[in-house]
Amino acid sequence: MKLNEAVSKRLVELLSNSNMTQYQLSMKSGVPKSTVGNVVNCQYESVKLRIIHELCQGLQINVSEFFDSQLFNEDNLEP
Repeated sequence: MKLNEAVSKRLVELLSNSNMTQYQLSMKSGVPKSTVGNVVNCQYESVKLRIIHELCQGLQINVSEFFDSQLFNEDNLEP
């Protein structure tokens, strides 16, 4: 899978685990709802680390926790 797809799946997973909507994450992180939606829907070829960091702040996790997933194993990602 592509990296942006892995980011999308991880964000959806974390939202579900937190019982949080995209709108709630937008309000807590300061990231516009349209940007959150674009990340979830893989509208960006790549996602800036700054955006991921802000989303993590809204989810009350650190960046290393975001990437601590099998989704980001090299075997799962396209080169």
